[in-house]
Formats: sequence, structure tokens, C-alpha cells
Amino acid sequence: MSKIVTILLTVLIVVLTSFSKRKELNKHQIKEPAFSFNQYVVQLYECVNDVDINVEAFNIALKGYYMLLSNSELENKKYLTIVDMSLSSNAERFYVIDMENLELVYRSLVAHGRNSGGEFAFNFSNKQNSFQTSLGFYKTGEVYVGKRGFSMKLDGLEHSNNNARDRGVIIHGADYVSEKFIKENGRLGRSLGCPSLPSKSIIGVIEMLKEGSCLFVYYPQKKYLSKSKLINSNNDYLLTNSGILSGLE
Repeated sequence: MSKIVTILLTVLIVVLTSFSKRKELNKHQIKEPAFSFNQYVVQLYECVNDVDINVEAFNIALKGYYMLLSNSELENKKYLTIVDMSLSSNAERFYVIDMENLELVYRSLVAHGRNSGGEFAFNFSNKQNSFQTSLGFYKTGEVYVGKRGFSMKLDGLEHSNNNARDRGVIIHGADYVSEKFIKENGRLGRSLGCPSLPSKSIIGVIEMLKEGSCLFVYYPQKKYLSKSKLINSNNDYLLTNSGILSGLE
């Protein structure tokens, strides 16, 4: 009798292990052929499985990410960061997606420029001393310790943000990016144009995103959306030249 029980337990363990591995594969790998880029975006969105991420922002971010990837412009391919400036600054609108495992690995509050708006950002600029947020795709640059502590430089990759380095737009921690500040002031604090993050997590975030990862600052501004070459790239080109058809790189 004990021998039969042992055999049954062994079979059960094998079945459960197989099911678990299959479930993990389905979660983190897309093996079904994508017949269009939009179809592929839907598949990835379902894998990430976080309804708080704006679908349009996600779609656009993926287009830019894969275009930069196909042009060999990203050294750190693992992470895609989306900063959704269409949301209230009191909401967690900074999202880091692990593109290898297709999951959201970090989200937090993030500040916009003080001249971009109060609780909500409405105005965006690439000009010196505008103290506004710049839209578009960035690549993370050098890590350093400066007057704002542990920080990381950003390189703007589009017409809308290519002055980022000259303007000193960086990722850094700030005490005004916190739930405490919101409770005391009714809204998050604002930066001089930098996507400032909570001080308590800044080291971990920078260590994750450093060395050439993709960061996208989103807002549904018609002027930016119509002029961005990355956003208006050919979907068929992306589908055939970025490794999508053969699975994630």
C-alpha cells in the first residue's frame, strides 16, 4: 500500500512541476506568431498585466524601444521605463518594465518641472531655463554623485528633448517626492525639469536603469506625437527587424 502511495505522490509532483514550468513559460515568453505590431503590443500588455499603465503610452513606448533596439542604440536592453505625465503627480506614474521577464518591477511617484504645471503637467519644453519637463525618448547616461546626491544623467534622443544634457536634466532623489509632501501640500513637489524620484529608492533604481536603458516620458501632446520619428516609424519594419518574430531578445 505504501508503495502505491509513493508512486502516486511521485506522479503528482511531476505533474505539478510540469504545470508550474508551463505556466511560467506562458507568462514570460510570447511564442505565438505576431501578425502585426499592434497585436504584439496587446500580447505584451497582457503579460505585464498592470491596468494602471496607459495603453497608448505602453504602445508608443514599445515602438520607440524596439526601434532603438533595432538600431543598436541601447546597451541596457533589459529595462523599459515609462513616465506617464498625463497622470496626476500624486499618482505613481513612473513604471519600470523588465523586458526579459515581461513584468513590472518598479513603480513610484515622480516629479515634473515646476513650470509644467501644479498637480498636473500641461506645458513641456526643451529650452534652457524653462524649468519644464521634456517629452520623448531618453537613454540613461553616467552615474555620479553631485549636489543632488546619487544621480544619473540622461541623453534626449529626439527633437523634443535633445537639450537634456545641456539643461542638466537628470534622475535624482528628492525629499519633495513623497507621500508626506503630498499630505502636507496637497500635491507632489516639482523639479527644475528633472524626473525626480523618492530619495529612499534612488540608488536601487539608478543601479537598475544605468548604462544605456530606454526611458520614455509620455503625454498626449499632438505636436510631439506628430513630429516624433520614433513614434511614427514603420510597424512592419519593427516587426521584422527587431527580433519580435523570433521572440524576445
